[in-house]
Amino acid sequence: MPALYPCTITHMRRAPQHYALRHRTYLWLVDLDRLPVLPRPLRPLARFRARDHFTGRAPSIRAALDGFLGEHGIDLQGGRVLMLAHAQVLGHVFNPLTLYWCHGPEGGLRCVVAEVHNTYGGRHAYLLHTDAACIAAVAKDFYVSPFFPVDGHYEMRLPPPDERLRLSIRLQRQGSPPFTAAVHGRRREATVPMLLRLALRHPWSTLTVSAAIRFHGIRLFLRGLPVQPRPGRRAPESAI
Repeated sequence: MPALYPCTITHMRRAPQHYALRHRTYLWLVDLDRLPVLPRPLRPLARFRARDHFTGRAPSIRAALDGFLGEHGIDLQGGRVLMLAHAQVLGHVFNPLTLYWCHGPEGGLRCVVAEVHNTYGGRHAYLLHTDAACIAAVAKDFYVSPFFPVDGHYEMRLPPPDERLRLSIRLQRQGSPPFTAAVHGRRREATVPMLLRLALRHPWSTLTVSAAIRFHGIRLFLRGLPVQPRPGRRAPESAI
């Protein structure tokens, strides 16, 4: 059954200036083969569209994910995939990070895919193999913040969500303190009353996320943080 996670997202920057931000929102955890369909009057509050993920050209999010995995030699053979993401709300969606926990037909976790979107319209997906502590490391290969170049590597702790959501990402760069981000939340059953409660508490939730990113970017710029050049536009991963 799909679940909702009211959660707090925190970012901590230690250099060249100390800066922290905290944002409250809610996320969906859904089975890609059983995406929730709300009663018609409530559908504007939660839609999941293939065009919002990977290249945007696949007939479904599952097909896009399978295409990406196929390019890396992975066939889930129909195994279950759980996606943690914002849904489209009132015609808008922005997912800085979408996570896919990918299982094989026997039920074991095969890999995790982290799909990243930046505020410039770019998309990139990382294929991750977590260890026994649910931690994976991967080189940074995508421009996200205008204040960080494309270098260093991520350490991501991505345990599959259960009653609690506890995710963390650490960007390590040579000669610099790490930049860290975390998501903490508690599972709630995805009922109509719960969705209405969260939608009233966080109206235009995904628009608020993208607006908050820009607002904090402006604050850092006004504090004198230098902007790093943005590489040329790249095509999103997946052959589909």
